[in-house]
Amino acid sequence: MEGFDLQEELKKLPAKPGVYIMHDKRDAIIYVGKAIILKNRVRSYFRESTKKSPKIQEMVKRIDYFEYIVTDSELEALVLECNLIKEHRPKYNTMLKDDKTYPYIKVTVGENYPRLIFSRQMKKDKSKYFGPYTSAGAVKDTIDLINKIYKLRTCNRSIELSPSKNKDDRACLNYHIHRCMGPCQGHCSKEAYDEGIKGALDFLNGNYAPVISMIENKMYEASEKLEFEEAGEYKQLLVNVKAVAQKQKITSSDGEDKDVIALYAEDGDAVVQVFFIRDGRMIGREHFYMKLSDVTGAEEASKGFILQTFIKQFYAGTPFIPRELMIQEDIEEREVIEKWLTGKRGSKVSLRVPKIGMKERFIELAEKNARMVLTQDKEKIRRQEGRTIGAAKEIGDLLGLEKVSRMEAFDISNISGYESVGSMVVFDKGRAKKSDYRRFKIRTVIGPDDYASMEEVLTRRFTHGLEEMSELESEDMKEYGSFTKFPDLIMMDGGKGQVHACLKVLEKLGLTIPVCGMVKDDHHRTRGLYFNDEELPIDTHSEGFKLITRIQDEAHRFAIEYHRSLRSKGQVKSILDDIPGIGPARRKAMLRKFGSVEGIAAATREQLAATPSMNEAAAETVYLFFHENK
Repeated sequence: MEGFDLQEELKKLPAKPGVYIMHDKRDAIIYVGKAIILKNRVRSYFRESTKKSPKIQEMVKRIDYFEYIVTDSELEALVLECNLIKEHRPKYNTMLKDDKTYPYIKVTVGENYPRLIFSRQMKKDKSKYFGPYTSAGAVKDTIDLINKIYKLRTCNRSIELSPSKNKDDRACLNYHIHRCMGPCQGHCSKEAYDEGIKGALDFLNGNYAPVISMIENKMYEASEKLEFEEAGEYKQLLVNVKAVAQKQKITSSDGEDKDVIALYAEDGDAVVQVFFIRDGRMIGREHFYMKLSDVTGAEEASKGFILQTFIKQFYAGTPFIPRELMIQEDIEEREVIEKWLTGKRGSKVSLRVPKIGMKERFIELAEKNARMVLTQDKEKIRRQEGRTIGAAKEIGDLLGLEKVSRMEAFDISNISGYESVGSMVVFDKGRAKKSDYRRFKIRTVIGPDDYASMEEVLTRRFTHGLEEMSELESEDMKEYGSFTKFPDLIMMDGGKGQVHACLKVLEKLGLTIPVCGMVKDDHHRTRGLYFNDEELPIDTHSEGFKLITRIQDEAHRFAIEYHRSLRSKGQVKSILDDIPGIGPARRKAMLRKFGSVEGIAAATREQLAATPSMNEAAAETVYLFFHENK
């Protein structure tokens, strides 16, 4: 930021609570924090005597300027910090890797004839909410099951208590198939409908015994009347209810709403496990990955710090706040977070660290689950690294290159007589990086000339990159440009010819980047790499070979897909379309006779005139189109 004097701005910091926001040279927000005293907290980042973790040291190097917002209290600062982190997702804040929203069952008890609704928001209205649940499918199934049992309405009509006021409405199909009591037409009393709603609320509160008893009685009655189809339906309902009841195995004797939160961290990675307990029953669980940071030193974060960060981010976005959070370790900002959660809930919320009994066992169980998830995930990551980072290293070793992380592959797609398109695909650390893929419509080449088309694509790609780099202020800002990230290796779809075409472009631009060709056999299968004027064989069973095949296939797919999309939109056309006075019939006739645009361009006036649908004037127009500018 021009005109920002760091030392002068540090002197101006107030001794008040608030939020500070760190920016880099491109104005991006890289860190958001809160402070009880802004002056002390922000100054500590720039004080040499203050001990800082490697992560903070790296962040401070990138700070170009800061700003701050003063608040009246630490609580206000906490709320603002949560909102800013959620909105901007700063690079150096410990972050939840995803923002999950959980479904609720909403019972509209404020309506004359209440309904059960699937909802992802919990509003301050007259409705009752049950959840959150971890499975949207399970919520929908539960709503459907309750509606079947109690025959509750599913329409969104506004129904008056007096049936005469609803006379313009017709009963819907659900009433006729016995899935709704039909309150809109007065087919049931208000008392009977309310009895169904009471049963639904009991069911959602976990009181399944009356429902099971009621369904069993109806099933036996139908069976005795030899109404076996109806009895079969009740039997299936009974199975579904028992399945729901069976899921509620873990219970807590106090019948309270609480969340149990524990984590397991290892080698800079962390998983937080949450058990959702409602009315003493565990209704679900979920795990969350915490992105500590890609910066060395992130593993120094304590469990308490990670838990605190998780609580602030997770409960800033979830509409339901339980009465109690049972946490694994105490956290530094416990009191202010309790005040914040209490304000969101509207009644007292406590954070507790259980030491003995059932509550402690809940914490141990949550931590055990978090450890299991992280261990399994690490094993999966190790296998994936063999297919990605390990495969990229294999390629580097084969070519004798010290580092092969970013690889770019190029391909050309064309159909005779139609314009060519080029593709650039990027693989970083062995994984496709689709955000860096680029597509090119060939501008300077007429007809299917793959070498010339490839030269154009490569020239445009690297010229653009050099121009972007020249606009940036310093070397450490290369990470921000889309084309400024030059590859460690360029992979051409072909052998000697394509490699030399690429080297020619690089030499012209003054760039030194290794280039290899992906050579195919007579059956169009990759057989080796062409590098430094020799073909290197590769083990076809190795992960490196599989990665080469994926890169080659992806470059080809991306080019073909682009060409196909343009053709489908009618954007790719024959260059014959640009010849005035030559319509579809004549174009088709010429292509049929001469086989390609090149054939037409090489034809004489007489040959063109002798083509069906053509005359001498049209032949002259076509001939001049191809020859007058040569």
